[in-house]
Order: sequence, then structure tokens, then C-alpha cells
Amino acid sequence: MAKVIIIDSSEGTRIPFLRGILTRSLSEAGLTFEQAYKLASNVRDDISNESEVTTLSLRQRVSKLLKKMGFSEVLENYENSDRGRVTIQVRDHQGQTNPFSISDHQRCLESTGLSAEKSASISQEIYQQLIDDGRYKIDSSELGMLTYSELKNNFGTEAARRYMVWVDYTHSGRPLILLLGGTTGCGKSTIATEVAHRLGIVRTQSTDMLREVMRMMIPERLLPILHTSSFNAWRLLPGQNEQTEGNESLMISGYLNQTELLSVPCEAVIQRALRERVSLILEGIHVHPALVGKISDNSNAVIVPIMLAVIKPDQLKRQLSGRGISAPARGSQKYLSEFDSIWSLQSFLLSESDLSGTPIINNDDKDKATNRIMRTIIDALSENCDASVKSVFAQRSDKTV
Repeated sequence: MAKVIIIDSSEGTRIPFLRGILTRSLSEAGLTFEQAYKLASNVRDDISNESEVTTLSLRQRVSKLLKKMGFSEVLENYENSDRGRVTIQVRDHQGQTNPFSISDHQRCLESTGLSAEKSASISQEIYQQLIDDGRYKIDSSELGMLTYSELKNNFGTEAARRYMVWVDYTHSGRPLILLLGGTTGCGKSTIATEVAHRLGIVRTQSTDMLREVMRMMIPERLLPILHTSSFNAWRLLPGQNEQTEGNESLMISGYLNQTELLSVPCEAVIQRALRERVSLILEGIHVHPALVGKISDNSNAVIVPIMLAVIKPDQLKRQLSGRGISAPARGSQKYLSEFDSIWSLQSFLLSESDLSGTPIINNDDKDKATNRIMRTIIDALSENCDASVKSVFAQRSDKTV
């Protein structure tokens, strides 16, 4: 796709259209990340045949789409943003200042497991309160304490405590390793993307991609069990063939054999993140609860294993059917024809998770499931958090709090 140049005559600038920038602006206006990304993608497709577009024309197109989609409040916020918003400067512990960002502040609150609606209301309320008080400069520690108080007053002590734990963690510099497992079609990739956005995690890795790399390196004739679906791997075990009648025990054995092969690159990805002290989300069907025990961790990283599930068969079938729409190349019919195996594999994974104490999150709703994961992460952080409110917000962090 050729670059589309955006011309701003008032500033005298010519820059390429950047979907990420528009996504951020729409998130600032009130859309969820998924909604903002989808709309920004639609705009990109709409202007793809043009070489140049003015900023006025671009904003008009965005406004038209927002109106068409019924986002009246977001439309108002988006149009008002062009007229200028009063800027509040947040001073960090080094004395440097950065503009207060409502979307970044809201995302920080969502990281604690607070819903998007509640997070938005608190962020807007704090911004308006500072404007009303004429406070256009504030220390990050004061902003953190103000946020803590607003959460406590509006949503109770527990919501405020989760925020304090999260801010204490951001001060620590410790990497977060989130291991997200689950059966085929339960929504791992979608949830991982949302969690990564909320937590600001750049590095994510799918075990499906690791398997694909291994397939390129090792031909099927040498390692056939690697070149099939995890729920069908049993067919390529020694002594099995296409005519063999499968059972749950065989299916589990095939899955574990393939998972063992994938454990090596999975461990390598995790160990590199630990060495570099960067946060990571590893997601995929091969994230078995036993993977945690294989991680040699001499750092103080926070490692959180989670098993995602869809506990209603009809819902899982709908999600598998949706694959044929969102990703045509993956084809939904193949998965639906193997539904019994996929369901049995989930039952096995949930049983293993229960035995190992791995938290199980029901993905009955994307936003609710994401919030549950956030709270599970906070619970893990709380286990080693003995900080007080005073000590946390006296640190004057340069993080957005």
C-alpha cells in the first residue's frame, strides 16, 4: 500500500498517514482500543487510493464514520479535541514535565481491573477537578494520591488498594510474564491483544507462531507430529493412523507430545524476556500449567499463569464459527468437525489447571474476561506487596499515575 500524505496547511507539514496515531486520538475521544483500531483501519482503506489528504478532509471523514456508527458522544469529544483542550503538566521525580493524558490515565486504571466506564469517569473527573481548581501543574505523586482518594470515595477501599498495588509495581521495574493458555477458539489471541494494550506490553508471542517456525526448520517426514493440529496430534503417534479410532487418552497423549516439543522455544522466549527484563505475554494452546515449573527464574519477575476457558459448548461453537469470518484462511468447518476433541482438550486443561492452582478465567465476555485477568495479576502482585499508601505515593514516579 502506497503512503498517503496528510497535509496540514496551518502548520505547513506533510506527514504520512499513521493508523496508530488516529487510533490513539479515537481512544482519547472515548472509543475502546478495538473500536478505535477498526475505525482507523476503515479510514486507512478509504484513503488508500489517494496520494494526499488534508487534515480537514481526514477529520471530516472520521467524523462522518463516527456519526454513522452512532458514537455521538465520542464524535463530540473528537471534534472538541481539535478546538484545543487545556493542558495540565505532570512533573515527574526528575523535575521533567509531560502533559496529562486522559487516555493514559484511564488505561492505568483499567490495568487494575476497573471497567472502562468507571476508569473513564475517574480520569475525566480528576481532569475537570484540576481545571476547576486552576491547577495546571501537579507532581506525579500528588496525582497518584488524588487518584487513590477518588477511587476510594467512588468505588471503595478495595479498588483504591488495587491501584496502589499497581503503582507500587510500576515503581519496581520488575518485568511481568503472563502465560495465557486455553483450548482452540477460546479467545486467547483477542484477550492477549487487549491485555497488552492496557498494560502497555510491547512483546507478545503466540505458540502457534513458534510452531510455524519449527515446521519451517524441521520437515514433516522427520517430525510429523509437529505438522498437525494439537488436538489431532495423536493420529501421528507411533502405531496410530487415519483409521485408528481415537479416544480421550490418545488425544491428550498427542497434545502433550506436541506441547513438549514447543516447550523448548517457549522457555527460550521467556528466558530472553527475563534476561532483558522486559514484560511478555505468551499465549497459545501449548501453554500448559506445567510450563511454569520449567522456568528457571533468578530474577524478581512476576510470573502469572492463567487458563482461559469458554464453559458453554454453544458459545465455543459460535466462536469457532467466527474464525471463518475474521480469519478466512483458518476455516471454521475444520474446527467444528473436531469440536468433541477441542472440548475434551479444554476439559483436560482445566483439570490440570485446577490441580496446579492455575487461575481459570471464563471468557464469557471479552471486557469482563480482560478485567478478571487484570484483577488476577493484581492479586499476584499483592502477595509480595507490603507497601503503604504514603510510601507508594511519596516516590514521585515518572509513570502515568
